[in-house]
Amino acid sequence: MNNKYSTCQSCGMPLNKDDKNSGSETDGTLSKMYCSFCYKNGEFTMPDITVIEMKELVTKKILEMKIPRFVAKFLSRNTHKLKRWNK
Repeated sequence: MNNKYSTCQSCGMPLNKDDKNSGSETDGTLSKMYCSFCYKNGEFTMPDITVIEMKELVTKKILEMKIPRFVAKFLSRNTHKLKRWNK
């Protein structure tokens, strides 16, 4: 897949780990910026989530994969720098 971004610009998940390859636009094409968990049919799946809540959600998901807390915190540390939150 030829993507401009390698990670979701909302949650930071590597797009190659998304079983749907990425989110979808309103016309059904794949999003170049967002994963299928964050973005469907041209809209965010959680439009009212804050960057702090997203960072907590990402950390929780990483911990569920039995990855140590310090690694989870490290992996979610730059959530605020992603395009969605960079306004």
